[in-house]
Amino acid sequence: MKQYVRLASAFVIASILIAATARMQSMERVSAQVFDGPGLEYGVELADSISDLPNNNNPRRVIVDVLEAALNFASLLAVIMIIIAGFYLILSLGDDEKRDKAKKIIFYTLIGLVVLLLARVIVGIVTVYLAESID
Repeated sequence: MKQYVRLASAFVIASILIAATARMQSMERVSAQVFDGPGLEYGVELADSISDLPNNNNPRRVIVDVLEAALNFASLLAVIMIIIAGFYLILSLGDDEKRDKAKKIIFYTLIGLVVLLLARVIVGIVTVYLAESID
């Protein structure tokens, strides 16, 4: 099992190095462009004058954004776990114990994804109802 992991990681590293080397060889010399526009201060003043921008200082919005980011990250981890379990399943090479371990990882990860989906729905419903009751 360790040999397969080492072989796969060596292959990935070699592929990245080959791609990076090919990309560096194809790069041309780039010259800087000069911009004679009004500048950064004008852009900041223009942005301050726009009244349609949302106010992100609202604590409720910040909490909802943090919860959504955490749920997105957990969903990403679940997908990564399913991919890892797939590798376990492929590399089990007929070993029933390893195959059962991979199936358990996939099963529990899918249960976790369902819980994440329900959490996202609950956050959305609570946000809508709180917004209506407070405003």
